[in-house]
Amino acid sequence: MATATSTYSPSPGARPGTIPGHGPVTRPNMASVGTIIWLSSELMFFAGLFAIYFTIRSVRPDVWAENTAKLDIPFAALNTLILVVSSVWCQLGVFAAEKGRGSRTGKLLTMHPIKEWGMREWYVLTYLFGAVFVAGQVWEYAKLTAEGLTLSQNAYTSCFYITTGFHGIHVTGGLIAFLLIIGRSFTSRRYTHRQATGAIVVSYYWHFVDVVWIALFLTIYFIR
Repeated sequence: MATATSTYSPSPGARPGTIPGHGPVTRPNMASVGTIIWLSSELMFFAGLFAIYFTIRSVRPDVWAENTAKLDIPFAALNTLILVVSSVWCQLGVFAAEKGRGSRTGKLLTMHPIKEWGMREWYVLTYLFGAVFVAGQVWEYAKLTAEGLTLSQNAYTSCFYITTGFHGIHVTGGLIAFLLIIGRSFTSRRYTHRQATGAIVVSYYWHFVDVVWIALFLTIYFIR
């Protein structure tokens, strides 16, 4: 019976798009599979939050009409755009990781420095955009609280803060993961297959929280 294995290819002429020293993998990566299964459970968690939101909204439409008018849609849209763009930077980091480029390959002051970026530089940029998103969410909380929309005021405010707050916690967890991945890129001179796998797995999580936020944004700020 044939068994699925990964081949080792240390030659300089390795196929483009693979990490030097690592050939094509013919079986699923267990870290990736485990992450996808875990994200499926997280999807069910957020589905429960959406169910709570719509259930209470159907019972108390008057409260929704009164409180949604205080939401700053242009600011929330800008904050959403920041998070969406961060996913683009994250994916560019994944492309660099898949090519075995853990960090910048050329000098900083070159004609086209961005073309020389590796996973580390793209993930640092992703982290900065994600941090700006979290800061924007905190600022929005402060503004709404100043206007009297506190967590315990009514059913609407409870749903708003719980759904967006749990998402904010997940984004913060992603930022911590990015710090770990970026930090690991400094620990060895050679970028390994294991490090690339870690970077790719974190990208799954980041794209997930991005998609969830888009759904939350449309639900909270447009279905009023």
